Amino acid sequence: MSSTGSCGRPRRAGENVQVLPYGSWPSPIDATLAARHDGRPEYLGLVGDEVWWTAPRPTENGRRALVRRRADGTEESVLPAPWNVRSRVVEYGGQPWAGAVREGRLLVVFVHFADQRLYAYEPGPGPGPGAAPRPLTPVSCVGGGLRWVEPQLLLDRGEVWCVLEEFTGDGPTDVRRVLAAVPLDGSAAHDRAAVRELTDDSRRFVTGARLSSDGRRAAWLAWDHPRMPWEGTEVVVADITGDGTLSDPRVVAGGPGESIAQVDWMRSTRGRRRSLDDGRRSTGERGQSSVDCLLYASDRSGWWNLYRDHEPVCPREEEFGGALWKLGHRWFAPLERGLVAVVHGRGATALGILDTETGELVDAEGPWTEFAPTLAVRGERSEMGVPPPGRWGSVVAVAASPRSAYEVVELDAVTGRARVIGAAHVDAVDPAYYPEPRIRTFTGPDGRDIHAHVHPPRHPGHVAPGHELPPYVIWAHGGPTDRAPLVLDLEIAYFTSRGIGVAEVDYGGSTGYGREYRERLREQWGVVDVEDCAAVALALADEGTADRDRLAIRGGSAGGWTAAASLIGTDVYACGTIRYPVLDLVAWATGETHDFESRYPDSLVGPLAGGGASHALEAVGEPARYAQRSPVEHAHRITVPFLLLQGLDDVICPPAQCERFLARLAGRSVPHAYLAFEGEGHGFRQAATMVRALESELSLYAQVFGLRPPGVPRLELVR
Repeated sequence: MSSTGSCGRPRRAGENVQVLPYGSWPSPIDATLAARHDGRPEYLGLVGDEVWWTAPRPTENGRRALVRRRADGTEESVLPAPWNVRSRVVEYGGQPWAGAVREGRLLVVFVHFADQRLYAYEPGPGPGPGAAPRPLTPVSCVGGGLRWVEPQLLLDRGEVWCVLEEFTGDGPTDVRRVLAAVPLDGSAAHDRAAVRELTDDSRRFVTGARLSSDGRRAAWLAWDHPRMPWEGTEVVVADITGDGTLSDPRVVAGGPGESIAQVDWMRSTRGRRRSLDDGRRSTGERGQSSVDCLLYASDRSGWWNLYRDHEPVCPREEEFGGALWKLGHRWFAPLERGLVAVVHGRGATALGILDTETGELVDAEGPWTEFAPTLAVRGERSEMGVPPPGRWGSVVAVAASPRSAYEVVELDAVTGRARVIGAAHVDAVDPAYYPEPRIRTFTGPDGRDIHAHVHPPRHPGHVAPGHELPPYVIWAHGGPTDRAPLVLDLEIAYFTSRGIGVAEVDYGGSTGYGREYRERLREQWGVVDVEDCAAVALALADEGTADRDRLAIRGGSAGGWTAAASLIGTDVYACGTIRYPVLDLVAWATGETHDFESRYPDSLVGPLAGGGASHALEAVGEPARYAQRSPVEHAHRITVPFLLLQGLDDVICPPAQCERFLARLAGRSVPHAYLAFEGEGHGFRQAATMVRALESELSLYAQVFGLRPPGVPRLELVR
């Protein structure tokens, strides 16, 4: 086990430091404060000279608001509650809005969560609302209905191009997806036939089309079951005919063993480079000959790197892409003159400007350690056009650090300087209460590296008795193909400021460390993730950082699976918190989850029908392995207290899984609590839910670890 670095600043010295046991320190970071600051800005875009994004509103029933930043710097919600700008395509959603200036007036199209219809809205010139949004798409009563994502306004055609997800039956996998064109005049609001389909439904999943600068070609990603997008995708290119149809679609990159995370076009005037797709040129600024080059992020080298016309641009052992959980994620954005804004890194991420001609990469100056996969470029080409001269040098991004929550920042591509322009972080409490995370690399089974962020207890006015070691909670992130960002999280601070340490584990299978690290979890879900979390927990105890008798584990979604499997399969933890988990693999893989992840277990565990035996379980066939790994089949093995949290509207990890798990536990006399929340889906969005969940979790640890946190309601544990 070794430490590879740290971040944060030294703790402030206090004049009146009091000695109190870990877990009993009073803290100004209460559950209400943590809930109020949950979430982050997403889906950046430019409307004229204004920057827009979506933002969480936990106190408004968890809706996502569309926010505009006016030219004078003021911010305002574009639409009042209950408008909720959020798509449900593949359940995780994606880019839900687009905007433009039409004849001097703002025009916005967006998806409303409640009915999933696409709406058009023209905000008024002043701070007040404009006319009411008008629907552009119809309602379907079949299954999950019609859903839309990644809208693009094509004003000259009078259309919105987007991805359409259409349910054809009542089952979660009775669904088709195509690229579609929706008329802006509202003629499709009650007429499904008025929606023009641009592609057939031969591909199970597609992303929104990106158009070349001359408007003659479109490129998008496609993949099929059983692959997930981080396993294998293809780039499809098609010609756009004069009547706006897509012709001759052809796969030009990617495949079953190559993940392409994003595709776009960039216009290059340097070197008059020939496009390997078909070499079409257009006239650029000052009469220069220019060419549209295909740009994409592929992991064919083992790392998501950028390729321009299929040639590597800046080969490095770091990521320039990520897991495509939401359609419209954007890790790079082309600028002018061969430059590209990129979100890149290994573990943590940075924002840089990459010269695709020279391979030179210059990162932004600033304190941020994490940039979200959303970018907007001032001067980015308009649809069917080119950027205005002199407007290629500014990039808008969403960034955070261990000292600040996510905020909207703007980078000057010429100077390399960045500044906060929206959703600015404001310290709600003295930053001395924030944790100081340590970036660690631990050694796991077989000598493999395990990456983690360790957040020791921290309080400006309290320390623990010298002989006492702190309790620690191991956090297993969701996904599982995801990672823990290195950012300020007030949920973590809620615990650390009270004297409870937190360790976020990027177990094998996490993103950010190359494809080989991701592939560690292939057919090993419930094994490698459990082993890696346990290895970090035990290492912290062995080195004297954590109290061996006061270790807990916590996770949500796939992390909830890891938490449950850890309580069943190890004796490392004294208790655990299991949030909206996967618990029954067989049911999950045979119709109890949504289409997007319905075949995910094929790679995580093995095909349910057989084949692809794991090297670690060669004697165990896949159907038996599903039962062997499923917590629901081994609920009787849990002997320590646990808290189970579930949203009743969750269609990804439905409450039926928790109910079966608890039924198997009946009569075992294991202290536990089950809290189910109405109106909550996969992941909690409402402030009241977050408050109760967080306080209940702290109460669990207090009862099991013998802590006395002041002012926390007691959670009733039943047997």
